[in-house]
Amino acid sequence: MTALPLSAQEARTNAFNDPFLQVTSAIARCPVPEGPLYTGQEVRDVAHVRAQHGGSCYRVGRCRLPNSYLYDAEIIPRVLRYIQLDGRFDDTSVWIQGERRLVFLKGCVRTREQSEALEKAVWLVDDVMGVVNYLRVGDEPLRYVPAQK
Repeated sequence: MTALPLSAQEARTNAFNDPFLQVTSAIARCPVPEGPLYTGQEVRDVAHVRAQHGGSCYRVGRCRLPNSYLYDAEIIPRVLRYIQLDGRFDDTSVWIQGERRLVFLKGCVRTREQSEALEKAVWLVDDVMGVVNYLRVGDEPLRYVPAQK
């Protein structure tokens, strides 16, 4: 299968307004991670699942708001502030994305220990239900490595 020319590819947008912010920017060669972008077809494909997942935590009593996606606009700025005030992560290039009370960590850190410390720190922010660590360490390939609890 060949890739379509850029002009023929469908535009991708943050159709669900999932928060995506850069927190730090100290590693110049860190590639900018892709944010929460969807084609029109992808939006149609995931809309029902997002509606089901968003409301399920409220129905079972795990959320005080009627949809778990409503938390993200509050959580992500608090995570940003927490990381920036912590000071241990000033030498990183990190972006954060919120989706359904989950915080996705993307970008580059200096060491595996720093990656694990950042993941554990984000768990401490109120209303965070989970942390997904997609941070790359130095020149290592991108992969998900959960911190030990």
